[in-house]
Amino acid sequence: MNVIDPHIHMISRTTDEYLSMAISGIRIITEPAFWAGYDRSSVQSFHDYFHQLTVEEPARAARFGITHYCWIGLNSKEAENIKLAEEVLSIIPLYLNEPTVLGIGEIGLNKNSRNEMKVLEKQIAIAAERNELILIHTPHLEDKLKGTRIIMDMILNEPRIKPSRVLIDHAEEHTIGEIKDKGFWYGLTLYPHSKGSPERAVDDVEVYGSDNVCINSSADWSVSDPLATLKTANEMRRRGHSEELIQKIFYDNPHDFLSQCPKFKVR
Repeated sequence: MNVIDPHIHMISRTTDEYLSMAISGIRIITEPAFWAGYDRSSVQSFHDYFHQLTVEEPARAARFGITHYCWIGLNSKEAENIKLAEEVLSIIPLYLNEPTVLGIGEIGLNKNSRNEMKVLEKQIAIAAERNELILIHTPHLEDKLKGTRIIMDMILNEPRIKPSRVLIDHAEEHTIGEIKDKGFWYGLTLYPHSKGSPERAVDDVEVYGSDNVCINSSADWSVSDPLATLKTANEMRRRGHSEELIQKIFYDNPHDFLSQCPKFKVR
């Protein structure tokens, strides 16, 4: 089977994992800009990081027959430093023009703070001005429902953005219904400990249906698995779901969402 992983952080993974993904069927990936595990100290650090996402990583992926796209944005964990955030926001449009950049992401909220909201509002405005797709990061654990609602309200208050062009990631059972009802796409993340498992993701598909959902590994520098999408597909198979439904979840759905950006092309 062919799989699109719409959220994976390959700068944190090895070349051996690229090979494992390629021979297993994961041949198209999109990598959002995210927190590196530490707060960066200057705008030049972000220049270097965005260069890595738009130039170096696509070349590394191509060595293994994998097509690499990315998203550019300022993550919520580094939004508290408003001065630095303003400097980073000023360079984001430069990188949004790169041929493998699909939109702005992952942006959103972490602790639902005022500074995070200010920076998110400005990034939503950039997306609206440029008609970009948006990939949203929602807070973890106890802040998730409140943060998800705040994010949705902020986007819906911008009339130039269609909810169908926004993927709200890291959704959970208590947020999926509201996300779907408002017309957004939602993401289920296969990340041990803090997000979800293959079994839990399949449960959600069985409860909420197969429309407007993308399942991703979000594999990064912490405990995570770049083959998690395949393991979830196997769990669907084990439960008796059809190959047609499995293809819809792991290929057709992300393809349909991402194809709203004209830069996204299946080769």
